[in-house]
Amino acid sequence: MSIIERKTYLEYIKRYIDKEIIKVFVGQRRVGKSYLMRMTSNHILKQNLRANIIFIDKERYEFDSITDHHSLIAYVDATLSNTAPNYLFVDEVQEIAGFEKALRHFQNKGNIDIYCTGSNAEILSGELATLLSGRYITINVNSLSYIEFLEFHRLDDIDDSLFKYLKWGGLPFIKNLGKDDEIIFDYLSNIISTIVYKDVLYRYKIRNVEFFDRLIQYIAANTGSLITSKKISDFLKSQKIDISPRVILSYLQYLQNAFLVYKLKRMDVNSKKVFEINDKYYFEDWGLRNAILGLNHFSVPDTLENVVFSHLKHLGYHVNVGALKDREIDFIAQKGNETVYLQVAYMITDQKVREREFGNLELIKDNYPKYVVSLDPVSIGSQKGIKHIHLREFLKTDKF
Repeated sequence: MSIIERKTYLEYIKRYIDKEIIKVFVGQRRVGKSYLMRMTSNHILKQNLRANIIFIDKERYEFDSITDHHSLIAYVDATLSNTAPNYLFVDEVQEIAGFEKALRHFQNKGNIDIYCTGSNAEILSGELATLLSGRYITINVNSLSYIEFLEFHRLDDIDDSLFKYLKWGGLPFIKNLGKDDEIIFDYLSNIISTIVYKDVLYRYKIRNVEFFDRLIQYIAANTGSLITSKKISDFLKSQKIDISPRVILSYLQYLQNAFLVYKLKRMDVNSKKVFEINDKYYFEDWGLRNAILGLNHFSVPDTLENVVFSHLKHLGYHVNVGALKDREIDFIAQKGNETVYLQVAYMITDQKVREREFGNLELIKDNYPKYVVSLDPVSIGSQKGIKHIHLREFLKTDKF
């Protein structure tokens, strides 16, 4: 199996190899968690050919008999080596009932380095947090960054490559599908079905499939717009579907638990107060969003904010939407003591657009970096310390 190293992740993981702490890769299905575990196991074998790698993939038939912590413990105990270091990898660990008890058992033995993946945020709560508090780290796995996308697809850093990134998104497997839009969108549509049916409808025992289809369509069509559960409820009522705002909030949380979408709350720029209503939703992978709406409805301008948000998340920033009196700042990105403000526009076509995008940021009186990100082919320069940056250059930035 040929592995293209996702170097940022590998460098991070290296720090924890052979440490007595469980490594938990979390993220949406098909973002590459299994891939990262294979990459990690390959690295371990390069360092020590004697390493005993135990790899359990719950999506493969041969591991169907491992259904609970008892069968997991029995399988692993039977494959442990007494003469070589042991490394346990469990893919989609949430498919195994009581898995956290098995992980605690293995960790207490002290002779196994443990790695696992999960596609639902709930694996980090409940019994896992209780039984293994302080004994595990989470590694959040995202879709490919733009730089990774170029490497995976063997593309040059040109406008056409950026256009493909905006259209297809960053799921790693797409590199195996050639460059046929229809085939790629069929694949993305199937991923949506898997996430919705397996990680949401089946997991939470929801039978109203039609409602979920409408809900996801609504979120995709309104990505980057302020949304309330009441607004969604009113829309659905107009479609002859009567669902209360309370139920909608629960269903939106399920979509977040599956890492399909992320909720961004509004934050007052001056007081840093976080508002409890009017949130924005962005997709983990905007290619999935594009597939939900259909290839014929793909729009570059409608994708830009999601791509910018995803890159900020990739860089480890916590992101909010900024509120400044009656104005909106697209993103407030925070990491440690760093803060960055960003406005996103398709093109700065005239003075009115320039005043809106730069003017909003000019109202912020602190000295943190401020950027306007757009697709203008020529830099339009800075204005009162606010920098303009082309999207392609922004996506190659690893710090601000």
